[in-house]
Amino acid sequence: MPNVSAPDWSALRSEFPVFEHTTYLNTCSLGALSRRTRGAVNQFLDLWQAYGASAWYKTWLGEITALRGSFERLVNAQPGTCTIQHSISAALAVIASCYDYRQRNKIITTALDFPTIPYQWLVKPEVEVVILPTDDQISVALERYAHAIDERTALVATSHVFFTSGYIQPAAEIARLAHAAGAHVLIDGYQAAGQIPVDVQALDVDWYLTGGLKWLMGGPGIVELYARPKLVQRLQPTTTGWFAHGQQFAFDPQNWAYWDDARRFELGTPAVAAVYAARAGMDLLLEIGVEAVRERELELVGDLIGRARDAGLRLKLPADPAEHAGIVMFPADNPGAIVKTLAEHKIIVDYRPGHVRVSPFFYNTVDENALIIDHLARLVRG
Repeated sequence: MPNVSAPDWSALRSEFPVFEHTTYLNTCSLGALSRRTRGAVNQFLDLWQAYGASAWYKTWLGEITALRGSFERLVNAQPGTCTIQHSISAALAVIASCYDYRQRNKIITTALDFPTIPYQWLVKPEVEVVILPTDDQISVALERYAHAIDERTALVATSHVFFTSGYIQPAAEIARLAHAAGAHVLIDGYQAAGQIPVDVQALDVDWYLTGGLKWLMGGPGIVELYARPKLVQRLQPTTTGWFAHGQQFAFDPQNWAYWDDARRFELGTPAVAAVYAARAGMDLLLEIGVEAVRERELELVGDLIGRARDAGLRLKLPADPAEHAGIVMFPADNPGAIVKTLAEHKIIVDYRPGHVRVSPFFYNTVDENALIIDHLARLVRG
């Protein structure tokens, strides 16, 4: 195969004006705003001004369709298997409504998942929610999944990347365990898609969710959902909206008909400005290539960890770099105060209980790594 030169990371960095005045190492909370994404939102506003409601038919509906297609390319999904949602919570509500829980009333999740996942089922008295513990606060052993999954399991719902450790779960192995027992598997890829390559067909998952907020650089307001093709025809959500109606523009209040593709899992009118932002961010990422982004991220994370160890800082992270995404956790006694102090120096990171959280992405630099470690070495010890 011919050698392909690496992207010009410096030129790509210039696409993000935040770096003109700020050291931004917080993509796992919110991706940096690109000039392209701002331009896409401005395009939405221009169309709104120029065409009013006619913009729906002139271009807005087409933009929604194009975003679905971009997501299908991103995760190697078959056409007609991806939908647009308003949030992870909304998507989970739709998914949860597809199951009757009479034969299978067990949902399995973990103590390291973002709580949005268990919340969806904890409020359902007919459902048993099993929350798998963690032995090291970094990962959950596959043996725990294997022991918990049984003939009563409806769904294993967990993360691709844990938000408090950066651990990349073996999603394909989890799917294999679930399917062996006749259960489905849902993977929340909010902290995965965009920073690591995702192939939903190779992972063999039933549901895969992510959104533009973080590593897809599309901002808030849009979530993407993949559904396995076999589920598209079988499942009929009872939490729904008019975008799920196969003849939505017939405006027939007396008759219901699902779309024959994954649009049957959609709800109501999406926020179109967010659609434009989400597509611009995702298409920029597709142009760069997620494989190249992952290679760059491994370099930056490796450099950050090396500097942290040289400085004597404690770390909470997987031992194997291949199992580690771009989230680096630094144990600290008062992480909120540290993050506030860093912000006063125009260094933007985040914190979670007991930890400062730093998340370099392709647009960051080793010089920024050096800067954050210099500050953390003084603040954490102080």
